[in-house]
Amino acid sequence: MFTGIIETIGTVTGLTQEGSNLNLKIKSSISNELKVDQSISHNGVCLTVTAINEDEHSVTAINETLLKSTLGQIKVGDMVNLERCTAVGGRLDGHIVQGHVDQKATCVSRKDENGSWLFSFQYDASIGNITVEKGSICINGVSLTVFNSGINEFTVAIIPYTLEHTNFKDIVVGSEVNLEFDIIGKYVSKLLSLRV
Repeated sequence: MFTGIIETIGTVTGLTQEGSNLNLKIKSSISNELKVDQSISHNGVCLTVTAINEDEHSVTAINETLLKSTLGQIKVGDMVNLERCTAVGGRLDGHIVQGHVDQKATCVSRKDENGSWLFSFQYDASIGNITVEKGSICINGVSLTVFNSGINEFTVAIIPYTLEHTNFKDIVVGSEVNLEFDIIGKYVSKLLSLRV
């Protein structure tokens, strides 16, 4: 489990295709502190550390992950948001995040609000995912609060600290991002659909 509070940004230093899987090498300030078999969120995707070499660690993404997330389009040099799993008894500063990306979304607007930035995203609502006003959403592993919630679109506000310390600084109109919808909302939606 994660909280959506990003620890650091890593850089993709290597990509190797192995059958339908993609092996990624990531260089970061926490790579040398990791352990093999540890779960790490990479842009909101929970992946298992398979190897560590000084300031780099390796992970593998399966085909299903590549199809559902932006990892399928990742390139050497790209920046990824990293978060280690939550320690039992630790603070839950963001919200409950599983590291299971539900779908991708596209940035349709980025506005400078003189001290903060507003990002709007559109997603395919036919899959059945929803947002709610003032509810939680996880974008590229970042826990954020939704406003202007629509059927297939929503907006989030980004403060300067978040812009500087995550890969939100690289998100522009047309960029694709990973979405994980709020787990409580997903359960409620599922229960309501079963009653129909």
